[in-house]
Amino acid sequence: MQHRVLFGIFALVTLSTSPFWPAPREAARVVQDRFELEEATLATMQEWMASGRYTSRRLTELYLQRIAGIDRSGPTLRSIIEINPEALDIASALDQERKAKGSRGPLHGIPVVIKDNIDTADRMPTTAGSLALDGSIAARDAFVVERLRAAGAVIVAKTNLSEWANIRSTKSSSGWSGIGGQVKNPYALDRNPCGSSSGTGTAVSANLAAAGVGTETDGSIVCPSSATGLVGIKPTVGLVSRSGIIPISHTQDTAGPMARTVADAAALLAGMVGEDARDTATRGSAAHHRDYLAALDPNALKGARIGVARRRYFGYSPPTDRVAEAAIAAMKAQGAVIVDPADIPTAARLDDCELEILLYEFKAGLNAYLEGLGPSARVRSLADVIAFNEREKEREMPFFGQELFLQAQKKGPLTEAAYKRALTTCRSRSRTLGIDALLRKHRLDAIVAPTGSPAWPTDLINGDHFLGASSTPAAVAGYPSITVPAGYVHGLPVGMSFIGGAWSEARLIGLAYAYEQATKHRRPPALEPTIVLTEQR
Repeated sequence: MQHRVLFGIFALVTLSTSPFWPAPREAARVVQDRFELEEATLATMQEWMASGRYTSRRLTELYLQRIAGIDRSGPTLRSIIEINPEALDIASALDQERKAKGSRGPLHGIPVVIKDNIDTADRMPTTAGSLALDGSIAARDAFVVERLRAAGAVIVAKTNLSEWANIRSTKSSSGWSGIGGQVKNPYALDRNPCGSSSGTGTAVSANLAAAGVGTETDGSIVCPSSATGLVGIKPTVGLVSRSGIIPISHTQDTAGPMARTVADAAALLAGMVGEDARDTATRGSAAHHRDYLAALDPNALKGARIGVARRRYFGYSPPTDRVAEAAIAAMKAQGAVIVDPADIPTAARLDDCELEILLYEFKAGLNAYLEGLGPSARVRSLADVIAFNEREKEREMPFFGQELFLQAQKKGPLTEAAYKRALTTCRSRSRTLGIDALLRKHRLDAIVAPTGSPAWPTDLINGDHFLGASSTPAAVAGYPSITVPAGYVHGLPVGMSFIGGAWSEARLIGLAYAYEQATKHRRPPALEPTIVLTEQR
């Protein structure tokens, strides 16, 4: 089975007429001039707001102008699927609260974006990019949204995505949805941003928000983060609640932060975690919560034992290999003990059982979500969505079909022996016989591998041109992984993934931070129409 099938598993919205949207000439200036918030970190924004240099409202206005200038016009990134019409009012209220009571913490007044498969009980629909859910308003915020609002974050917009988090078709183009169209990669507009959290990746990388939230089943946080030069954290399943998130797999789904720095991602993660009665996977997770900002140790690599997973994760892209080898050398220079190779013994035996699990769990989970939408919902089951897509195939399936939907619809209940057998097999291979065995054998602090290849050209006819990636073992196990910018191939970013055992987020954050601080590869995208090929030796 082609691994690219699992990446997501891994009509533009009309602009508001509010006065903060710039006129066309003003929008052009937003593109041409250096953006005054470019690459600003969460800590810097907090300093600015504390000193009075900026307010949350002003930060929000600037990001909205940036969205108008390069997402809705100019390069037309199509990373934003819906603007929050209440964003400025929320920001103003948080400014007043700061004056009266002080700051709630690192996220107070910070403008963020979230993926449009995450429920918000406001004036923004939750659609998963599908016309079948166009206009669907959630009755309640997703738990992760409740946590972010409580921390003081300003949800500025919802981001475009690979429709249904990319479990619809085996030949899809990552970042395409029926509602939002095709997301572009800000480093080269004709390249793909990967998926399924494509819009979050492009929006945060292009400085349309301070940070963002994506979701992952297999690769959907780490791949777009790698392809757009970001830090992405895929947490242990159960650290972050999934209630109110349109599901694929209750054994693999998780939300996670996507940001321009490890410190920003750590701060966002801290604002997202929490036990939730609506998600049993989070039960007892409080025992594993850590101070993720305290984990930001620039010396964390010194003495750390780092295993290099070579088999399956090197060799598919020589330029990516060169970036990865330089990353390993940089870790060694920082005092890491490199165990090379340290291959995951079961890595080649995960794909088939994983897909079987996803098809079963997607049907069960999506039916439950849709049944909860209320009597006015256009669709109430996976079967309804399949029928809708067929009726609206000129709009919904102009480029690729719904083969995975049809396969999922044929599956029975989660009590079937085939499902239970696949779940037992995959858990054993990914955990006990896989990551756990490797960590124990070599006494490793983390496993590293290139996150994936440089971004491929977007191809709506043939779908993704996928070469390889390292997301599956951690995804199937439900274990954490973090991707960090590691370098560039012809100007296209490539990430390096740090993979660990269950609940090892704090340790991985420390290692990722030490690597980031030693190398500092992140640079903002230039919104080039295409890449300019140069000889690389």
